[in-house]
Amino acid sequence: MTSLSAAAEERSRCTIHTAAALIIGDEILNGKTVDTNSAYFAKFCFQLGINLKRVEIIQDDESEIIEAVRRMSTRYDFVVTSGGIGPTHDDITYQSIAKAFDLKLKLHDDALRRMKALSKPHPSQPNFSYDVPSPALEAKLRMIRLPIDPGRDEDSQVLFVDESLWVPINVVNGNIHILPGVPRLFEKLLDGLKPRLLPRVTDPEGKGIYRIMVSTPIAESAVAAYLTELAAKVERKGVKVGSYPRWGKGRNTVTLVGTDKEFMDSLIPEVEKNVDGVKVDREDEADHLSPEDKES
Repeated sequence: MTSLSAAAEERSRCTIHTAAALIIGDEILNGKTVDTNSAYFAKFCFQLGINLKRVEIIQDDESEIIEAVRRMSTRYDFVVTSGGIGPTHDDITYQSIAKAFDLKLKLHDDALRRMKALSKPHPSQPNFSYDVPSPALEAKLRMIRLPIDPGRDEDSQVLFVDESLWVPINVVNGNIHILPGVPRLFEKLLDGLKPRLLPRVTDPEGKGIYRIMVSTPIAESAVAAYLTELAAKVERKGVKVGSYPRWGKGRNTVTLVGTDKEFMDSLIPEVEKNVDGVKVDREDEADHLSPEDKES
């Protein structure tokens, strides 16, 4: 095993504290498609107590993909990419990530077996055959030519987390997890990956980070001074204080986010008093208390 392979192996086993998401696709940046995968990933990380530090959206551009995955793999424990692994010429994620880490693309036999078993030919391709060379076959095979490090166990680099899908999660450099951009597939594969991640997170039961929301009718400018003092006081406990305007709703939301539930619960009466608010489970839960619009 080379030193680079050994480093990748170490990344694949380290405790996961931080995460990042790389959303790849011209269609996101030109407004044709609305990205929902980053929001789903953010909730996923929150529930596992993983600190999502960064989300980037970039073009289907080889140089940008290479730069981004190299940087993210170095800086964050758990990285996902979304998009660019389809059958057409502009789906360049696999080849770009292979180039980023000096790997070759390999046709994955098990992925091909699963594709044959689970992927039905499109109605427009009634004569398609896996046994007859064709442009359509080459396009399909493009989706299962994966970046593989020959110095590492292949099973740890190609994960099949859902038996109903032929699509694998390709793990490169130990911590780059390549996922499809289609939201239904992205979500299903990410959820399927969760059992493999639980032993590596600091909250192995998956309880995640604790969040308290307090709904207040007071303008942000009026509570800003108190929230500044509160943030300084609770920082040593790893608690973050946030304030979020809700335009046109008559109420704003103050949040406390952290892992020390007992300490955070002890702050609720103080926060409610100082912002004239009430603890809620949903942001709109207390909207009926403020029928009139107020400054946010």
